[in-house]
Amino acid sequence: MRVETNQLSFMTALIIEVLVKGIIVIGLLMLAAAYMTFMERVVMARMQLRLGPNRVGPLGLLQPIADGIKLLSKERFQPANVDIFTYWLAPGISLFTALFAFVVIPFGGTITLFGHSIALRIADVNAGILLLLAFSSLAVYGVVLAGWSSNNRYSLLGGLRGTAQMISYEIPMGMSLLTVILSAGTLNLTEIVEAQRHHWFVWTQPVSFLIYVITMFAETNRAPFDLPEAEQELIGGYHTEYGGMKFAVFFLGEYVNMLAVSAIAVTLFLGGWLGPWDLPIIWFVAKVFLSIFFFMWVRATMARVRYSQLMNFSWKVLIPVATLNLIVTAYFTLVVK
Repeated sequence: MRVETNQLSFMTALIIEVLVKGIIVIGLLMLAAAYMTFMERVVMARMQLRLGPNRVGPLGLLQPIADGIKLLSKERFQPANVDIFTYWLAPGISLFTALFAFVVIPFGGTITLFGHSIALRIADVNAGILLLLAFSSLAVYGVVLAGWSSNNRYSLLGGLRGTAQMISYEIPMGMSLLTVILSAGTLNLTEIVEAQRHHWFVWTQPVSFLIYVITMFAETNRAPFDLPEAEQELIGGYHTEYGGMKFAVFFLGEYVNMLAVSAIAVTLFLGGWLGPWDLPIIWFVAKVFLSIFFFMWVRATMARVRYSQLMNFSWKVLIPVATLNLIVTAYFTLVVK
């Protein structure tokens, strides 16, 4: 009876710990996504010699709060003849799949707080990288369902365009991650970070890193690959018929997805929380911040490509290069070593 009681207490404490970590991480992600919109507007303004947001609060720092209040107060509308269930479900899918990545991504090792050891991750899953790939592929449902359920042909075209784009670029992305798995010899994200203590995989797998960087722009529908919402061709893309908070959820999903792919890049290629000094969370956040800045830098400097160029580049360039890189990595890892 005592053993069962101890097991029950342990499970209860574990569930509470996971819930508390999840609530804290979700809150921080929502705050970060809100202020990423402010950061992007400031960065692009500086690069394009404009002022940027500077009216609401000191240095314009309250602009995201004002934007949130505006979206909350907007009129709620719903187009005629929409598929109601999928119309409301699509934004939630986009946000949920982006948030899920942070369930398995480690932010650091273990710290001691009030005499208790706390792991700086929500869950330590042995096959964490497989869960990342599985749930990232589900993000396409939010895009295609939003376009299909809106009863708008242009939205449907935007959703189909986004679906084809995301599926096409998931293939080379997955191949680039397989080379990391082969190099580290594990699917566990924490162990992959530990395998980079002597050298980051960005130095031993530069081709995989370059492929991943390109594909993460396509996966997040960011410039120069923001074809699903090409204003000149498809009005507003797959979320044309969404407004107010439903549009805000799509918007949050896009920025949280940027954080997710950046965190994955940091974890798999840039040493995760490792750095010259023992400041795990600070190193992790700093690397993710640099990746987010790179997203914004590219948007401010590169023009949108044509859709035919986008698809040709994936199927005729990235996939053959990623396949060859995977074969070479497998040969040197499994045969030479």
